[in-house]
Amino acid sequence: MIALMRRILTVSGKYKGRIQLAFVFSFLKSFLAKAPIGLGFFALAAFYNGTASPDMCLWIGIAMAGSVLLQVLFHHIADRLQSAAGFMVFAEKRMELGAHLRKMPMGYFTEGNIGKISSVLSTDMVFIEENCMMVLADMMSYIFAEAILLVFMLFFNVWLGFAGIVILLIILPVARGMKKESLVDSAIRQEQSENLTESVLDFTEGIGIIKTYNLMGEKSKELSDNFRESCRISIQFEENHSPWQRWLNILYGFGAVVIIALSAYLNSRGLMDVTFFVGIMLFVFDLFGPLKALYSQSARLTVMNSCMDRIEAVFAEHELPDNGQNSIPEASQSPEVEFRNVSFAYGDKDVLHNVSFDLNRNSMLALVGPSGGGKSTIASLLTRFWDVKSGQILIRGKDVREVQLSDLMNHISMVFQRVYLFQDTIYNNISMGRPDASEAEVLEAAKKARCYDFIMALPEGFQTMVGEGGETLSGGEKQRISIARCILKDAPIVILDEATASVDADNESYIQQAISELCKGKTLLVIAHRLNTIRSADKILVIADGKIAQKGTHDELMNAGGIYRDFVNVRQNSRGWSRRNAV
Repeated sequence: MIALMRRILTVSGKYKGRIQLAFVFSFLKSFLAKAPIGLGFFALAAFYNGTASPDMCLWIGIAMAGSVLLQVLFHHIADRLQSAAGFMVFAEKRMELGAHLRKMPMGYFTEGNIGKISSVLSTDMVFIEENCMMVLADMMSYIFAEAILLVFMLFFNVWLGFAGIVILLIILPVARGMKKESLVDSAIRQEQSENLTESVLDFTEGIGIIKTYNLMGEKSKELSDNFRESCRISIQFEENHSPWQRWLNILYGFGAVVIIALSAYLNSRGLMDVTFFVGIMLFVFDLFGPLKALYSQSARLTVMNSCMDRIEAVFAEHELPDNGQNSIPEASQSPEVEFRNVSFAYGDKDVLHNVSFDLNRNSMLALVGPSGGGKSTIASLLTRFWDVKSGQILIRGKDVREVQLSDLMNHISMVFQRVYLFQDTIYNNISMGRPDASEAEVLEAAKKARCYDFIMALPEGFQTMVGEGGETLSGGEKQRISIARCILKDAPIVILDEATASVDADNESYIQQAISELCKGKTLLVIAHRLNTIRSADKILVIADGKIAQKGTHDELMNAGGIYRDFVNVRQNSRGWSRRNAV
């Protein structure tokens, strides 16, 4: 039990002293809670011995009232110290987790860990700060109080003290068995909490597809099964815990009976004065009270232990190293971007094999090829969403692994087909590109991205709130806002997963104009889908099976034949069929 409490103290960091000070006030509160019993004992002894007086009774009454008032004061101080510390500790932990997640490879987020992260943030951390931190000082005070009571019993009567210690030694193995089983059950309980969170996220994020394909019954059953399983495991947790708690309660009662019987025996033999016997009767049922209160909270600590395991497991996940000391130079004779014999694998699955190419400043490189060939992986490696397995990626002659991540990201803007906007105002979503930008610069970026007019037509203009992910806007509107964000950032390298590939005709022309503004004077790496984009590229790479199958200009590749010409012919035939079909 002490080890579990020590663990949370270790996590508390700079707030550890605050929590330890709460221990002091909580102990004083517990000690004063027993003061009325002691004062009552002295009053009864005085009455029995005929030494009571009005003044003595008055002072005993004042002392009892004072002890109650001090209890309230110390309880208040202990609560303020430990409860506030808990919220401050986990406020910092959440910030640390955010910083940690920012440095982790993208692979972690694509391997089914979103539910784990959500569960850690919304369940594990909340449980500790709301259920454990508030009682931590009290639990420590219970340990101190039990030790003091046993020591007092030894001084009061050695036989009673010895009996109390023997009973404690009988109780402890049962308590350890309860803790051991609770630790196992707590891990299962929190694991199911993660499964439930994952299931809820999966259901809500895919609700459109679920409705479209009439999968409400099937998917609802999966979600309902998870709710039922969570309910079953929670009930099982309580059922497994209850027998242990029942045996402990029996032992507490048995201990009190033993102490009473031993006291009666000692009194009958003349080995204990009757006043002391009456005193024993006053507090015997509180003798194991601190221990009972301590182990009644054991389930909270074991769940806390499982929560800590899960929190620490996320923090233990490998980060992308960010110990680069170099900065990307403003000017260089080296290519703007260069891949040198780059290989990469997702786990054991090889994706890229010895890929080499360079991209000069203010030029455009188009990546084409079959789906799954490695085009998006190349773009992700350039931004260090992952690190290469072997080889080098350089920007202006500097290896991206030797450059600070913040400096690297300041040099790159990304526009993808799938746009994500945050649940915030449109203004803040745009200004995210450069938070220190003036209002005039934000508005100018919106105008260049061809989104100023539709924003001003909204009820609150730039202060209009958008739903999470931008769900209150159309796809084309979201795309233009994301481009405005990139225009405001004004990074020299732009990665473009052609934004017009999946938007309607009305938005396409606006987005093309916005992209033209974004790309002025920039170095472009384009994952190309449209023939117009491919033809205008300075260089084209055909990526197939993780390798560069062909490279050259559009005309060179058309003359060479092979994958590229087949790709273009398919696209041209597809466009012709679409036009005839539309007519």
